[in-house]
Amino acid sequence: MPPLALSTFALSVALGLLAGLANILGGVLLVQRSPSARSLRYFVALGSGFMLSATLLEMVPESLHLAPRFGPLLLLVGYCGVHLLEHTVVPHFHFGEETHHHEFVSAKTSYSVLLGLATHTFFDGIAIGSAFVLSRWLGWLIFLAIFLHKLPEGFTVASVMLAGGRSRRTALYAALLLAATTVLGVVVINLQPGLVHAGLPLAAGVTLYVAATDLVPEVNREPGIRMALVFFAGVALFVLLRSLLPV
Repeated sequence: MPPLALSTFALSVALGLLAGLANILGGVLLVQRSPSARSLRYFVALGSGFMLSATLLEMVPESLHLAPRFGPLLLLVGYCGVHLLEHTVVPHFHFGEETHHHEFVSAKTSYSVLLGLATHTFFDGIAIGSAFVLSRWLGWLIFLAIFLHKLPEGFTVASVMLAGGRSRRTALYAALLLAATTVLGVVVINLQPGLVHAGLPLAAGVTLYVAATDLVPEVNREPGIRMALVFFAGVALFVLLRSLLPV
């Protein structure tokens, strides 16, 4: 597959940077203890609905179309790879402010969480870049799906670093690393667009795990119906944009 046109390359990298800036903003909100941080749980709910819809309605079908033979296996590898990572290298964490400080008493533990989240964000970039290889329409949809959970990602990693006894500066550097790995994923696919045949199915598996296994349980932690309605609003928003945006 030939290299992407410069305009598409520039657009996808710019959106990767924008997604990365949301990681940094999430970290800043946590470090500054901004009242706006309370609204991040709504981003988790909205983003999980939007992201799950984008994965099942676009990323998975496109993956199977691109790689009908190995696509299902790569989807499973992506999903199981994150599952393995989160249950071996990375201890339990959730998207939001970490309050269980006793679980993060060492630098090794907090940095292992950072490694796990950096893996997530690298595949966030792979997903954005792969989508733009196929079409701008798909690229914009996947970017929006990724963008909606970037604030909570940055918020989470900064929270975990502080809970592990790291400084506020280190917490912000951790959010910056998530931003950098997102952009790196976008650039890798842009420079080697032929990797999309493996990159998109792998990213779809990772994204499915993040949406269904990491984010949806956070929605279920909240009592009442409000969070569920925000989740369904995310689903409806994706379906609406999918029908309105030109193919």
